[in-house]
Amino acid sequence: MIKIAPSLLSADFGRINEEIAAVHEAGADWVHLDVMDNHFVPNLTFGPPIVARMKKREGLVYDAHLMVQNPDSLAEAFAKAGCHYITIHAEATHHLQRSIKHIQSFKVKAGVSLNPHTPLNVLDWVLEDLDMVLLMSVNPGFGGQSYIPQVTRKIAQLRETLDKRGLGRVEIQVDGGVNNDTVKEVVAAGATCLVAGTAVFGQPDYKKAIATLRELAAQAKK
Repeated sequence: MIKIAPSLLSADFGRINEEIAAVHEAGADWVHLDVMDNHFVPNLTFGPPIVARMKKREGLVYDAHLMVQNPDSLAEAFAKAGCHYITIHAEATHHLQRSIKHIQSFKVKAGVSLNPHTPLNVLDWVLEDLDMVLLMSVNPGFGGQSYIPQVTRKIAQLRETLDKRGLGRVEIQVDGGVNNDTVKEVVAAGATCLVAGTAVFGQPDYKKAIATLRELAAQAKK
């Protein structure tokens, strides 16, 4: 089943626990936590203390996407804050395999994210170690951007590689511009987890928004 992960970057930060509860009750599978440091990306959001204070909802996966320099220094803190997945950028670490194993040492799952221009071959020698690959379909740093269509081919190539190597367990997450107009294209290419910001939090009815994304995803899988 395709997983829907509303991005808190588009939520009301002043009532974050209510927003998390609302999307959980509306049918979200995960919540996506966009962590930005104003160095790796030109924006600043929140750190481990804020995540630790987010009320953890049973059955809801907390997915931290670290768009930061030196992500190794933050992995333990986010794991202790209650995250189930911690994703770092290949562009932000010199020793990618070591960073993946560092994350997993805290008994959480590890993902690696690639910016739109970063080729898939940087993952060739770490795919077997990964739990998830996050493909950015916009340049990271801000919500509400439009999907970059070239990323569809990248999703398909990653899907083919994972299938050939018997790594179907590895999630393919796509983040950026995923909405009712692009969801079929993304899922048909092979994505398994969809990050949706304004496509959920920008809508008046979260339940309807998530249900629509899920239905369109199901149509793409037929």
